[in-house]
Amino acid sequence: MHFVLPADVDDPASPSGGNVYDLRVGAGLNRLTVAGDWPRPRDTTALEQTLAGIPDGDVVLVDGLVGCGLPEVVVPHARRLKLAVLVHLPLADETGLDPATAALLDEKERQVLRAASAVIATSPTAAHNLRARHGLGTVHVVVPGTDPAPVARGADGVSQLLCVASITPRKGHDLLVRALQKIDHEFRLVCVGPHRPFLETLPHDDRVSFPGPLTGEALTSAYAKSDLFVLASRAETWGMVVTEALARGLPVIASAVPDALGDGGLLLPAGDQDALEAALTRWFHDPEFRRELRAKALTRRASLSTWDESTEDLRRVLVSLRP
Repeated sequence: MHFVLPADVDDPASPSGGNVYDLRVGAGLNRLTVAGDWPRPRDTTALEQTLAGIPDGDVVLVDGLVGCGLPEVVVPHARRLKLAVLVHLPLADETGLDPATAALLDEKERQVLRAASAVIATSPTAAHNLRARHGLGTVHVVVPGTDPAPVARGADGVSQLLCVASITPRKGHDLLVRALQKIDHEFRLVCVGPHRPFLETLPHDDRVSFPGPLTGEALTSAYAKSDLFVLASRAETWGMVVTEALARGLPVIASAVPDALGDGGLLLPAGDQDALEAALTRWFHDPEFRRELRAKALTRRASLSTWDESTEDLRRVLVSLRP
């Protein structure tokens, strides 16, 4: 069985939840990486050659970022391969696309997913949305796993905030910083994630730092020293950073992550700066609310899926495609 995925999947300078997911659940598959500016590469030769090199009838898992925007390349091969497509985020849901581009990407994605032998989503909500959006039948769900982690010790229990997300419009850093600036309380916010041009548009605040992407012990330390994890995303399909925070018993306030968060924290309407401001104000000024969020996080921590479970779920889907 083969797995076609972006060439930067293990680039430490460009960490993402999708890349971590691909690496963890794809263990044991024949990994075929393809370079390109996905999902709209200038040159499709690498993907065409990669798919052409796979024997007829083989099972192939294609990362949707690579394959969903190129039906002219993928669909012909779907007729001779047992093709599964893994959708991390529908292409048209990326923030900032103009309507015409979003509609075009949506149609391209529809062609690819309808031609596939199996479609895989990373959450129940994402699977439901894909079925409705593209008129699909079964969409399999393979949720991300988590690694066991010690409970975060925090700072003073209130003021040290953490956000882990690429600095892009979809992740809502602009909403988060503006909401915090309206609150009368001392805080420090660390925004961990790859820098993007969007960073230059954010309001400046000396209480907010952007250390860039962190991995390994540095990222573990950032979680351990935090009192609250906050994510103001406008759109997500899962939100692995949320379950990573919950694995440490870290209180969470977030938007667009219903499946990852479950009952483990406070879920806010996506894109609602007023709701974010109200929730953070309550966090800073209401000790009982803080205790409630900590208790919810610890309860959710005990029920999180493991990566072994996720890998086995994916394996079952792919094995079912074999003749």
